[in-house]
Amino acid sequence: MEEHGFIREKLDIKILILFVLSNLSGRIDPETLADLCLFDTAVGYFDYIECLDELTETGHVESDEDGYLITEKGKKNAEAVSSSLPYSVRSKALRLIEPVDERLRREAMIRTSHHIENNICTVSLSMADSQGEILEMKFICADEEQAAKIKRKFRREAERIYGKIIELFEE
Repeated sequence: MEEHGFIREKLDIKILILFVLSNLSGRIDPETLADLCLFDTAVGYFDYIECLDELTETGHVESDEDGYLITEKGKKNAEAVSSSLPYSVRSKALRLIEPVDERLRREAMIRTSHHIENNICTVSLSMADSQGEILEMKFICADEEQAAKIKRKFRREAERIYGKIIELFEE
């Protein structure tokens, strides 16, 4: 049976992985990275995993429990070889990457944490934009469960919460 798609060789798969990672703003989870790289019908999952492992071993990509991130070495190589990918593959990859990258940029701008000191649980929330931090708040919470709820809600609705706070000061 004839293969369809443009990516056929291991080198092409590696270039595609580097291209995808070089166009993302941050660390990406394994499932999403696979979705972004396996759109070409000729790329098999096991070949993809093998190539990703090799890129990690050679220092082009780093991985941890949160996912994958391209290294400086990987960025330099991606810049040098990405043009060898067919235009249609690069275009399709960029269309798939755009909403994922938007989510990564948003997540990077919203920070949440909590800590307990002297039996007092404090949750810290902050939001930034490209110019720097625009909101920072700290709350004392009843317990870690309440802190976790506050952090989840803030991550989901940071922009709306910020807007409501601004509205309160404008009254």
